[in-house]
Order: sequence, then structure tokens, then C-alpha cells
Amino acid sequence: MRLSLSLSPVLACLVLLAAAACARAAPYVPKTDDQVVERLPLKAGDRAARELAALRAQWRQDPQNAEAATALALAYIEQALAEGDPRYVGYAQSTLQPWWNKPDPPAAVRTLRAIVLQYDHRFDAALADLAAATQADPDDALAWSWATAIHLVRADLDAARQSCERLAELTPDLVGVACQAQIAALTGHAGEAAASLRDALRTQRDADPALRLWALTRLGETEERRGDSAAAERAYRDALDLQRPDVYLLAAYADFLLDRGRPSEVLALLKDQSRADVLLLRLAIAAKAAQDPRREAFARELGARFDAARARGDTSHQKEESRFALALLQQPERALQLALENYRQQKELADARIVLEAALAARQRTAAEPVLRWMAATGVESPALRALARQLEALR
Repeated sequence: MRLSLSLSPVLACLVLLAAAACARAAPYVPKTDDQVVERLPLKAGDRAARELAALRAQWRQDPQNAEAATALALAYIEQALAEGDPRYVGYAQSTLQPWWNKPDPPAAVRTLRAIVLQYDHRFDAALADLAAATQADPDDALAWSWATAIHLVRADLDAARQSCERLAELTPDLVGVACQAQIAALTGHAGEAAASLRDALRTQRDADPALRLWALTRLGETEERRGDSAAAERAYRDALDLQRPDVYLLAAYADFLLDRGRPSEVLALLKDQSRADVLLLRLAIAAKAAQDPRREAFARELGARFDAARARGDTSHQKEESRFALALLQQPERALQLALENYRQQKELADARIVLEAALAARQRTAAEPVLRWMAATGVESPALRALARQLEALR
């Protein structure tokens, strides 16, 4: 039985970000098919909720039907990416349960199983599933995009480049350009990356809004790396103007504002967005900086979420918890330990930055050596990283 998955517009704009977009959590899997874990909101006019309800009803008629199961699991993953809520990943895993432990499930199941596995930092297993999926179906754009995402998180840029080249052959032009620009921005070519993104956005104005949002977000990040704050803010604001739910965009723009001493704008931006851990973290940091009366409540809630994750044996929040320990608890040694443990698994810019920040606060320059070597080897451009590296050098 051979199934296929299409690269939906939402996933096309998000999958390359997914490994970094959401605060990962070990997915919660219901013990039985009929266990109620949450009442999902279904509002009049909410097309996504109606479609999700329809897919769930179809799946319930025959949970052993792989086509119905993969359609529902994909919808759950899209919801997790849009809202930053990892519980939806647990729902996806539950949907795939009939094939979860099988060594050779259908290719479409392998792709979705890999997505769930990467949320739990099981990157080797995820890549093995993706390799098998693309061997069975070389045109599986979803599998190629997630392989690119995982390679980027692990700083395997050669492998990411190969996956990205294959992805570019299978997807709209804007996806390929943005994917390649993302890699260029990590290898000392941020100027070229920004130029290619701007040109693609200008010439492909009729691209799906979700794809434009993804490309604009990446453009904002790339302009930041070039040190052009005005251009970065224009890109972020253009992305926000598309008015699509996107946790990654909100987190990226919130960090941009925090770096520029504008916490009150973060509080306004993220109003009513505390459900996602990554956004609650930024709310808590902004509230402290702005002396907002909610600052202690935000911090308590965030601390409780981290405590609950540890109680479940979930260690996948280490980057976020490191920022929490450093910015809100003033515990630089603990922050450094968490940051280094996270960096062994994930090596994106944000992962590198928290290592440098925590090492500087703890006055432990040698602890930052892995990041400093990575910066030298890749030529990555980032005013924030360079400033932190200079301050660490002064500790010699």
C-alpha cells in the first residue's frame, strides 16, 4: 500500500522552522482511542477547526485506515505548528499508533512518525524514517523539508543543502529560494541571502500567503544578521500584516523587540498568547523588563510548566528553561548547564546565543568554546553573537 502526502501551504511555510519554532515537549499520548484529552474549540467560521473535526470523524470510522489516519495526523501537526502547542503532536502520535512500532510502515506514516520523533529529540530515528520515506517516494516534499529542518538544527549544513536542493525541485519557487537563502545566511552570505529573498518576494507576489509569511520571517531574521534593524522590522511587520497564526513569527519578532529595549510592545504583541511556552517565556521576560504587575504570575506559570515537564521525564525544553533561569531567576550556572546540554543536540543561532549569554553571566569563557569554534568554522553573521564573543574574550 503506497500513500502520499502533499506539502500543504501551512506546512510548506513552517516545516523548515518547526524544529526551532516550538518548545518541544515529549508528546502526550492518550491511553485509549476514546479518552478525551481536550475539547477542541469549534467556532462558527473557523475553517481549520471544521476541517479537523471532519477528519477526526472520518478517522473514527476506521482507525486502522492508513489514509484517514495520516490525513488526521498531518492536520494535528499543522495545528501544533500554528499554535505552538505540542499536545497536538501527541494526538498525531495516537492517530498513528497502529503502525507506530512497525519496522516498515507505509511511507506516509514514516514521514509523520519522523515528525513526531523529532519533537522528542530522537533525530537519528527521525532521519532514518525520512530516508526510508524518500527512498520509497522520492517526490515526498514533506519528508525532504523535515530532513532539511533536522540537518539545520544539528548544524549539518552539507546534508541540509542536499535536502534543500531536492526540495527546491518539488515545491514552488519561493520555497526553494527561501530554503537556500536560509543556508546561505548561516555560512557568511547573509547579504546574498537577503537579496535573493527580497527578489523572490517581489517577483512572486501571487505566492500563497502562508509561503510569503515564511519567507518574510526568514527575511526579517536574515536582515537582523546583517545588522539592518530597519529592514528586519519591515519584514516582520509585513509578515504580521498577513494576519495568519504563526508562533515562530511572534517569537522571532518578540525577540527582536526585546533586544531593542521595547518590552511594552512585546506585551501588546503577545497579549492572550500565553498558551505556547515559547511565547509565555517572552511575555515573562518582557513583563520583568517593563515592571508589569503580571511579571511574577507569568514567571510562576512558566516555572510550573518546566517542573511538570521534568516530572514527565521530558528534557526537551532546555533552551527555553536556560533563558528562564538566566533572565528571570538570575541563576547563570544553572542556565549554562542547561544551555550546554541543549547545544549538544541543537546548534541553531538561538541555541548558540544562550550558551554565550550564560557563559558570560557565569564568567566561564571556556564553557563557550564549542560555540566560538562553530562561529569561526561557519562564518555565521550575527551582531548579537559577535558582541557576546567579544565580551567573552575580555574575560581572558
